[in-house]
Amino acid sequence: MRDSKHESVGFRTGPGGSKKEWETASHKQERALITRSQLIDSARTIFARDGFELARIEDIASSAGKSRGAFYANFKDKEDVFFAIFEEDLALDQQKIRSLLRGVTSAEQRVERCAEYLGDLTKDRQRTLLNMEFKVYAIRHPRRRRRLAELHALMRLRCSLPEILEFLPEWKRSVDEKRVGSLALGAIVDGFALNRLFDPDALAEARIAVYLRLCVRETLPFLEKRR
Repeated sequence: MRDSKHESVGFRTGPGGSKKEWETASHKQERALITRSQLIDSARTIFARDGFELARIEDIASSAGKSRGAFYANFKDKEDVFFAIFEEDLALDQQKIRSLLRGVTSAEQRVERCAEYLGDLTKDRQRTLLNMEFKVYAIRHPRRRRRLAELHALMRLRCSLPEILEFLPEWKRSVDEKRVGSLALGAIVDGFALNRLFDPDALAEARIAVYLRLCVRETLPFLEKRR
């Protein structure tokens, strides 16, 4: 006979199970997610401060108030936690892109919004440092570079392209062309972001915005029909 109290809260006991056991398991899962999030936040700070290659797993765990064992319960190695950081960033990008482009019907407005979004990325100091550190690490380790580059490209394609395409009806090129366009824009943004850190006064904000709009127009053919 089923427990009506359990039924009322949407819980049903099963063989070998109970409401208390279910709640305990749920609580453990919640704590595990919190621990993972804390380790990711700590890794962001340590990677940006010490560099990807010099960052120590012990420091990442300690800064989060966790043990080495807790780190390895969530991640295989530093590369693994970096990709978790990257996935978080892309999920946030999805939200920002949706917010910026939702309801925008003009091609020119889409150019402006995309350029605005890319401009904001160039101002993110921590993210710029993390991207540069990871790429330098991959370059210094040729045997790992191909794997890391492929994972990087696949993540970008999987996590951001579908969201962008939903709001960019003009972008009707092949998947390979879209991938190249995405990588080209990424390289341009990386260049502006790195030079902002190196020499913040070299380019005025307005000038960077002009160049980004030009890059968006050339890379994403919003205005193809008018040419």
